[in-house]
Amino acid sequence: MKQNLHTPEGVRDIYGTECERKLYLEQKLFSVLTGYGYHPIETPSFEFFEIFGTEVGTTPSKDLYKFFDREGNTLVLRPDITPSIARSAAKYYMDEEMPLHFCYKGNTFINHHSLRGRMKECTQLGAELMGDNSVDADAEMLSMIVDCLHAAGLKEFQISVGHASIFKGLVEAAGFSEEETAELHGLISNKNFYGVEEFVGSRNLPEDLRKCFGILRCMYTSGEELEQFKQAAQKYDTVHTALQRLEQLQQMLLFYGIDDYVSFEPGMVSDYQYYTGILLSGYTFGTGEPIVKGGRYDELLPMFGKNAAAIGFVVVIDQLLEAITRQNIEVPITHNTQLIVYAASHHEDAVILARKARSTGGRAELIRFDETKGRDAYESYAAKNQIARITWLI
Repeated sequence: MKQNLHTPEGVRDIYGTECERKLYLEQKLFSVLTGYGYHPIETPSFEFFEIFGTEVGTTPSKDLYKFFDREGNTLVLRPDITPSIARSAAKYYMDEEMPLHFCYKGNTFINHHSLRGRMKECTQLGAELMGDNSVDADAEMLSMIVDCLHAAGLKEFQISVGHASIFKGLVEAAGFSEEETAELHGLISNKNFYGVEEFVGSRNLPEDLRKCFGILRCMYTSGEELEQFKQAAQKYDTVHTALQRLEQLQQMLLFYGIDDYVSFEPGMVSDYQYYTGILLSGYTFGTGEPIVKGGRYDELLPMFGKNAAAIGFVVVIDQLLEAITRQNIEVPITHNTQLIVYAASHHEDAVILARKARSTGGRAELIRFDETKGRDAYESYAAKNQIARITWLI
């Protein structure tokens, strides 16, 4: 039977130079996270369905890859790593009162209804800070993101920051139904601000609340505008408190010197329902999808029994690599492999030479010489695989 050599829709092989560049980026960014004192953690690629269920508020059930174990339990490939880290923290650090700093790398799996250029499997590298509900923690997350993107070689990028409680507070104050809230959420997600204006205008709302809904149409908000919105929202505590938090964060960013990379988008919303505080999205040229996603989720760990606030982010490595490629940013991969082509009579000499090279940090690849092939074939092989030099033992 002829084997099918194609991959399923939405996944692909990564090989050759692209794979080397991806691994280099992962190592570079991971060193940034550990440099901030974050500790590596690994969680399983699949979990019980409940970890990502409706109550948690992550990916819709229809977009999950589900299967069963021998006992009949429903398992899912993780669509998102954060709930797994939360579960792990609750299991192993239930009584820990000091903040927890985790960093990780892994693949996530979402069965998108329509690809729209998105892959169903992607690699995420991220960090989670648990047990700290301060604005200081929010600022540290943004600093880590900026340092990661600089480490990747990016010079032009922007991180948008919003707050989940702004949208939540406005729809609660307006008394919108679940269906109305979902409709408005969809309009904002699609940046259909004319639709937002029409939606709000068609509702019988107090004038001051109608003005507050203008926050949702703002994508790049200055400090002065934040102050104006905060004054307008004084009667609506949830919204007012969220805007105060963004103001405090804006001041904190000056300490890190990263304010030029951050813009405030009070109307930002997320499909992940577990976010309760600031929301983060990072963008750059060369990709239509965010290269960074994250936010604060103070109510997620309590679902697993640990009463702790938390915040985190992920860098979507696949999107980052695409952007770097399109921006023609060089990923400095060193090719120093030595190809040792040897005749059967020189096998021992070839092994000794290769072992010596490897013992000093070098790379050595052994190929036994085939007399039916000329030297040109090996030289072509070396060039194709970016091998630095050939040693002949024939």
